[in-house]
Amino acid sequence: MSESLGQSQGMPDWEKRFRAARVSLPSWAEDAPERSLFISNATGTFELYAWDRTDGEQRQVTDRPNGTTDGTLTPDGKWIWWFSDTDGDEFGVWLRQPFGGGEDEAVAELPASYPAGLALGRDGTAVIGRSTDEDGSTLHVVRPGEPGSREIYRHRESAGVGDLSHDGTLLVIEHTEHGDAMHSALRVVRAGDGTAVAELDDSEGGTKELGLSVLGFAPVSGDQRLLVGHQRNGRWEPMIWDPVAGTTTELTFDLPGDVEAEWYPDASALLVSHSHQARDELWRYEIATGTLSRIETPAGSVLSATARPDGTVEFLWSSAERPPRVLSTTGEVVMDPPGMKAPASVAVEDAWVEGPGGTIHALVQKPEGPGPFPTVFEVHGGPTHHDTDSFAAQPAAWVDHGFAVVRVNYRGSTGYGREWTDALKHRVGLIELEDVEAVREWAVGSGLADPEKLVLAGGSWGGYLTLLGLGTQPEAWALGLAAVPVADYVTAYHDEMEALKSMDRTLLGGTPEEVPERFEASSPLTYVDKVRAPVYISAGVNDPRCPIRQVENYVERLKERGHPHEVYRYDAGHGSLVVEERVKQVRLEIDFALRHLPGTTQGTPE
Repeated sequence: MSESLGQSQGMPDWEKRFRAARVSLPSWAEDAPERSLFISNATGTFELYAWDRTDGEQRQVTDRPNGTTDGTLTPDGKWIWWFSDTDGDEFGVWLRQPFGGGEDEAVAELPASYPAGLALGRDGTAVIGRSTDEDGSTLHVVRPGEPGSREIYRHRESAGVGDLSHDGTLLVIEHTEHGDAMHSALRVVRAGDGTAVAELDDSEGGTKELGLSVLGFAPVSGDQRLLVGHQRNGRWEPMIWDPVAGTTTELTFDLPGDVEAEWYPDASALLVSHSHQARDELWRYEIATGTLSRIETPAGSVLSATARPDGTVEFLWSSAERPPRVLSTTGEVVMDPPGMKAPASVAVEDAWVEGPGGTIHALVQKPEGPGPFPTVFEVHGGPTHHDTDSFAAQPAAWVDHGFAVVRVNYRGSTGYGREWTDALKHRVGLIELEDVEAVREWAVGSGLADPEKLVLAGGSWGGYLTLLGLGTQPEAWALGLAAVPVADYVTAYHDEMEALKSMDRTLLGGTPEEVPERFEASSPLTYVDKVRAPVYISAGVNDPRCPIRQVENYVERLKERGHPHEVYRYDAGHGSLVVEERVKQVRLEIDFALRHLPGTTQGTPE
């Protein structure tokens, strides 16, 4: 009997789903495609791994107590760059390590910062994006053989490195100098000195709510075309921009949802990812003819995909029922993680509910048997994100314990068009909760959910909405579970990383001093005295996104009231990359729910 099999005996399925080894989609070096980099939790902590496809050898690159996920290969595949922070605080420096192994080395004489993008050139040049409270956003060029670095960009608003052209002469920057952090503009500059070449700004200086995103320069020599995402037709679609010629070419896709793309390695075609109604599909688009052809993938979600030099496509796929797998259009499994496999869960069902701002899409998973069930409304983070038909261990754990799980793609979510995402302005938090309320009423009225056993739960922005919902809808919820939440919006604003300050100014229309009434209306702390349900909060003490001080302010108010609550603090940042820690957190949440929900008979999880 293998060690992993012996360790898994007697372990509940919900734990197995967290502990089973997973891998990300391997990225590959543009000029050495046999060299790949991927992320795995095979050791119990998510770390970076190098994979030499010529001999199949895999090597662990990083080994840190709180894990590592941010890394990339140089175009020649000789070096692995990775971001080194402290205890998950996201504040650190870039290091590099030889692909075959060796000592890590510093690559620039730059002080620690929050990362704001990285681009690596074929001649060894690197463009490093940084963000700090003191300097705002800065971009620096580091050239081989030259001491220090050259600053080529600086602005108080958020900005970051987009991509370098194939020959390394042009750099594209995503920036929000117009003050709208939800809708970036693009600037192409000379990589050597930052001299402007061209500007593309669909927001017209912030007067229109249209954004752009960098999808990448053409990956062939002599081609300076840039693939970008735009919102001109009410959704995300790709177009081709030639910044030197000053031309843009919008591409036509007869597809109903959001469309993203990347170049095939010879730049003759695009690999198109189409996201619609929480599912994904892949297509190949021939640039010369405008022909769109379907790439067969199983029903569910394609979390990432890449086109290889031989024309094959590799993709990371899963569904709510089936665990993730790295597959190829050849029909092969590209990578099969070692050890125990994650047990399947239950399929997701769609619910379409009429709400105050339009039709809301919700995803439902439920245990066997007739309802009504105790029900967890698990609210996603972001807020510019959306739940999909993809494998997630936490909802599956609740189903195993007899709960139905409802996930709501509220206004502010991506994937349902620009207007749905951009509806999240000024009445922040309250808008999303109106949609959650509409879905909650449907769930109770349909017989799915037991109205006496409704749990509001979520992490990050979902944790924020949980605490806000417990205070603004106190009669509705029997329990609240908030992970790494915004709890005191004003204090959170002053303590959080600079890029998030920019986002909050966009969402609320200013700073706490400029629009105090909006921050007050959207802050969970404002309504803490109205909370009736028991509250469970977990928080990372090194979290730069939802800092610990503002959580403690909220907890202190609960203490003053003598209100039932529990707080779990852990030594990491905005979540944990350590599997054992993640399992512990879920176990604590489930145990809290089973102890506090009225009439719940299930035992404490093992």
